[in-house]
Amino acid sequence: MKRHLSLLRHITLTFSFGLTSCSSIFTRLYGIKKIKPVDEKTIVRYAKKFNFRDVDSYELDTAYFSYLFSLDSTKYKTQIKNHYQPLQALYYDNSGHLISFQMNCYAGGFPNLKWDRNEILTTFPPKQQATIDSIVSLDKQIKYLKPLSQTSKFYVDNYDYIVIVYWNRFMGRQSKRLIHFVQENSKLEKEKKVKIIYANTDNIFAGQ
Repeated sequence: MKRHLSLLRHITLTFSFGLTSCSSIFTRLYGIKKIKPVDEKTIVRYAKKFNFRDVDSYELDTAYFSYLFSLDSTKYKTQIKNHYQPLQALYYDNSGHLISFQMNCYAGGFPNLKWDRNEILTTFPPKQQATIDSIVSLDKQIKYLKPLSQTSKFYVDNYDYIVIVYWNRFMGRQSKRLIHFVQENSKLEKEKKVKIIYANTDNIFAGQ
């Protein structure tokens, strides 16, 4: 597992953003910070800074990576890579199916990730970006989300869509921008009920 986490950190700071050997320079330009553990107080502070409610805050359990790496890597290599990216927006319908999927390594853009590339956010749910798969259903995703002390319980049946945003401190403004784009996109849905929840991934990438 430690070997996998070391690889993930390398991927995060290089290949996920198409960076070169000058990755330290590029990561600074992207606003990427050093990966380190965070406590609940820090997560709540960043929730306010990034403009979302702490009652919708969760932390991604480190066991999630163990689940991903338990899958057949010869069969699901691309899908596994997609699901361990540090920034993601996963759109599920209330039957638990993934219907739209955005992540950092498909966004492109510099010095900010272009989440609305090819105008995918002009509709709700967003248009296709990453390939849809079935290795992480909504039930499976929720299993690995740890509520914080102030998190409010929600019921999937009460909503038509559940959006799960992976964010973190170390991605800095790129996290903030993803959250903003997801929130603005959700406003396009005028009739059906949308629930956005926010899963912090700092500790899972820090190996905690």
